[in-house]
Amino acid sequence: MRDLFPFGPVLIAVTVLLLLMAAGVATAARLGHGRAILTAGVRAAVQLAAVSFVISLAMERLWAAALFVAGMYAVASWTSEFRLGRPGWAVVPLLAGTLPVLALLLATGLLPLQGLALIPVAGILIGGTMSASVLSGRRCLDELRTRRGEVEAALAIGFTDRQAALEICLPGAAEALLPALDQTRTVGLVTLPGAFIGMLLGGASPGQAAAVQLVVLLGLLASQSLAITATVELIARSPLPAP
Repeated sequence: MRDLFPFGPVLIAVTVLLLLMAAGVATAARLGHGRAILTAGVRAAVQLAAVSFVISLAMERLWAAALFVAGMYAVASWTSEFRLGRPGWAVVPLLAGTLPVLALLLATGLLPLQGLALIPVAGILIGGTMSASVLSGRRCLDELRTRRGEVEAALAIGFTDRQAALEICLPGAAEALLPALDQTRTVGLVTLPGAFIGMLLGGASPGQAAAVQLVVLLGLLASQSLAITATVELIARSPLPAP
């Protein structure tokens, strides 16, 4: 819909006003993030402008779309590894989560091999697996650090290193799946997710928008389940973290 948030002086003025409002409230209420809000807002504007330009080019060329998706994957991997403090650990979980789902959607023809479709769907899946990998990995590592004695007790009664680690950290790590699970359970009742709204704004029928959103939500559940499993396996097969 071209008449939604049309670019012009009004849009610029409103975005500046919203940014100043957010920073002003945070400063006046002593929330401590006034400067950070201003910085984040400016960065968001610059990054979105740059990304919009790149995507407009990538959508017209399949090789450019694939390159853009690879770039998203690289940034997501780096972010996950930074949060976990484990270089190289995010490569496998992110691939394990996104590749099978994308392959299924492409092989069945539900996802056209076009940049316009590939970039947003791949971005949603990569972002979801990144969050799930970070949350499950951090929870798993924390459990192994704080409950090291229980791990050693399990080893003493004959558990393997992997079995002992999984026994301690798996229940907590599995909680990383709860946000996606709750979003799927409450879709249409509490929230209308981005894919649904985007399809409607793009002119699709409500039924078509609902179908796309359902595939995306179930794809997220599948990709995050795979990513969490891979993350926990990597940690369970590695030396125990230092206390």
